[in-house]
Amino acid sequence: MTDHRTTETLHRALRRDIPNTVALLADEEDFTAMRRYGTFAFDDHTRYLAHVDDLLRTLAADGGYTTLALFDPEEFADYCADTGLDPDHPASRGRYTAERAATGARLTYTGQPLATLLPVLVDTAVRRATWEYATMLLTDAGTCADCGQDIGHASFERASHLLMRLLDTAGPGTHHLVCSVPAGDEQLVAVLHTTRDTTGPARLDSSEGAEFVTVLATGIALGTPGGLVLRTHTPDTPARLHGWRLHQGRLLPLTAAEVFDAYCTDARTGEPIPPESDVDYRAGFPVDTTDDDTPRHPH
Repeated sequence: MTDHRTTETLHRALRRDIPNTVALLADEEDFTAMRRYGTFAFDDHTRYLAHVDDLLRTLAADGGYTTLALFDPEEFADYCADTGLDPDHPASRGRYTAERAATGARLTYTGQPLATLLPVLVDTAVRRATWEYATMLLTDAGTCADCGQDIGHASFERASHLLMRLLDTAGPGTHHLVCSVPAGDEQLVAVLHTTRDTTGPARLDSSEGAEFVTVLATGIALGTPGGLVLRTHTPDTPARLHGWRLHQGRLLPLTAAEVFDAYCTDARTGEPIPPESDVDYRAGFPVDTTDDDTPRHPH
């Protein structure tokens, strides 16, 4: 009996040392796609998510380390076709989770409710996909016929330079930036949050910063007409909104009226919408001067 208890104790200790990855079906469409497999045991997405929530709590109670990832049915089917695995087998789902989902967007589970974690995980996955696609476009941009520079590299340097100038000029406060550029059939969007005190440079998350610069650089490299907006909060004052258009690799300030129109017009219908309360719509300030000698691409 003592040996049996000791074995169980050692097994539990070993399980705590083994990391867990739980890949879940985030939405009803993905869930429905998996129901075509007879070995997939669930028939209701809400109940499925409840079971996942219970599983995560059980794993956390055992003291192990668990990450949460997304399960992509389309990618799973391609993975099985490439590897010769039977997609209608639990072991195939487990192997896909270990080899593919575990290397994609994921979050560490620390006891948060699944309803709270799921939107964050989806947003993380979208951001990662955007960054990967933008990086691919920069890599494929080629060499400038006029100056011989690598367009992707030069555009990334220019985007970094423009972001630093923008943050330096924006001054102290909490800043929320959004950059949007078209790339083929896709609309690339990046978001950046920064904080700056009255002294010292702006503080920002390095991953967010790299994603933001990559998207802005893609617009510069492709020469697409994108846009950038900045919302700044400082204590006891209305939020300030500024805006710029991306044109031929340059950030051109919008007027206060253009910023107002952009925020107070429904992008889908074109109908006016009420302005936000306690918000000051302002013109963009200059961040890209004519004496700026950083390379602009394309020519």
